[in-house]
Amino acid sequence: MQLVVISAPEAVAHETDKMRGLLDAGLRRLHLRKPGFSAGEMASIIEQLPARYHARLVLHGHPALVSTMKLGGLHLTAAARTSPSSRPKLATGQTLSTSFHTLADVRQHRRKYDYVFLSPIFDSLSKSGYAAGFELSTVAEALRHLRQRTGYVPQVLALGGIEAEKLAAVRQAGFAGAAVLGAMWQSPDPVAAFRELQALAG
Repeated sequence: MQLVVISAPEAVAHETDKMRGLLDAGLRRLHLRKPGFSAGEMASIIEQLPARYHARLVLHGHPALVSTMKLGGLHLTAAARTSPSSRPKLATGQTLSTSFHTLADVRQHRRKYDYVFLSPIFDSLSKSGYAAGFELSTVAEALRHLRQRTGYVPQVLALGGIEAEKLAAVRQAGFAGAAVLGAMWQSPDPVAAFRELQALAG
């Protein structure tokens, strides 16, 4: 099962040290999402991480940085999905991803992306009052139908309220993996929290 970690949207103390610790621990894909940060501020974060890890970084916004800094991919916001200028030509190996909040959107638009997030699957840990939006049995049936109809396993990752005790349910529902935010950055030791998830994800 794939594990993706999404950065906290705000600045975090010693954040790049924590990010490097996650990458050192084997994290394969780190999404950098800082809605209020300028391109320069995002570039500063990236420059503080070892160049050998840049191909594991996926940026939310500032698409020019994905090319110039040779990052792993670009994640489109809902607004960016409707803007042709937000879809730069990506190099071989760079991924394009996005987030959806309905199964209908997954069915209709999934093939345009290398992988997508579906949320909120469980009650959010990082957003107060952001409750689960799906019955897992409904999601499982939808993903099973996609596999049967199209002959491929959709790369749909669960997002929202993901923590260690939820991974078994995520796997059983047929998700390709999970994206984690609150469980990482609300932990006093994000690296230890990631290692626990990593062990359960297999």
